[in-house]
Amino acid sequence: MTDLFKKITDSRGLLENLVSKIPGFSGYMEKEARRESDRLLRNTIANRYGEQLGRVRDLQTQLLTSGGIEFVDDLQDAGQRLTRFIDMVKTAAMGYGGLFDAVKVKEKELEQLYAFDYTLLDNVSKVAAAVDTIEAGLSDTAGLPAAIRTLVKVVAECNDTYERRKEVLLS
Repeated sequence: MTDLFKKITDSRGLLENLVSKIPGFSGYMEKEARRESDRLLRNTIANRYGEQLGRVRDLQTQLLTSGGIEFVDDLQDAGQRLTRFIDMVKTAAMGYGGLFDAVKVKEKELEQLYAFDYTLLDNVSKVAAAVDTIEAGLSDTAGLPAAIRTLVKVVAECNDTYERRKEVLLS
């Protein structure tokens, strides 16, 4: 997260750098940069999982056209769970709250939130691997039920990580 935050703060213009010298205002600008980096990170997470959701939907179509209709419901369940997860990430509470927000997040908690967000970003590769396994199983459907269960399990792990993220905000 510090890389993204640093990129945002380093890209400030001359006027922003000048205004940041005003006492008390630099803290405000830093928090705004943190808010922006948090938003960008969550959008990236949602987009990467959205790509995998698109692949799941394509696989559903392939199953329908190739006679694997008995697997479509299970794969649809996995897709719905992934959709709910993406929606939660998109609407997640920001790491930094404004002056009058009910939940105030301190620096320590903010770093924990970023760690959870990076874990979520890393977990995209696990979801992609599970989708790859399903895709490979289209030719020999014997392993499809296990592959679909693996996808559901990986998405559940993502949801668990998200829930632990929320706990940081509420503690």
